[in-house]
Amino acid sequence: MTIRAVLFDFSGTLFRLEHDSLSAHADLMRALTAPVGVAEGLDVDPAQWERRDLDPDAHREMHLAVLAKAGAKDPERFYANLCSPPFWQAYPDTAQALGTEVPTAVVSNIAWDIRGVFARHGVENRVDEFVLSYQEGFMKPDPKIFRIACDRLGVHPSEALMVGDSVEADGGAAAIGCRVEIVEPLPTAGRPDALVQVLRKHI
Repeated sequence: MTIRAVLFDFSGTLFRLEHDSLSAHADLMRALTAPVGVAEGLDVDPAQWERRDLDPDAHREMHLAVLAKAGAKDPERFYANLCSPPFWQAYPDTAQALGTEVPTAVVSNIAWDIRGVFARHGVENRVDEFVLSYQEGFMKPDPKIFRIACDRLGVHPSEALMVGDSVEADGGAAAIGCRVEIVEPLPTAGRPDALVQVLRKHI
């Protein structure tokens, strides 16, 4: 089946939380962006944590609590950084990957509007649809969120490719017939062309 649309994950796929000022808390901050599961060592209610990307207020409260317990001197500032476009670095081939001739959607478990990140890097117009968990009421790997993306792009799931960094979360697209490709969420400098290589296999 010909691929007529591409669905991309956000964190760890197109962009990565990277900034010098994150310092000692950088790994924790990235752990907090994990698409599914309870990050190891976090003292949070598992049921609430699993639903954090559906409720912006709960997302903020839980993250502030975790950052405070981790010893962050200013949890409010760290949380603001987590949701701030300047703290997200694009992978070297993100712009090229989003420049494909087929329609694209970003499908993300997220509790804040990531469009500003894309605008800061000048690629917001290369995304046809943003399908974000807190706006849709569904989270990956729930098949419903992938179906929403396919419907909005006007393609059958068998004609769509999902590209992400999590087998557990992004792999959920396979349940409705999408093809799935997984890339490693490496530092941006260490992953120059993984997105382009994946797309060349299918488009």
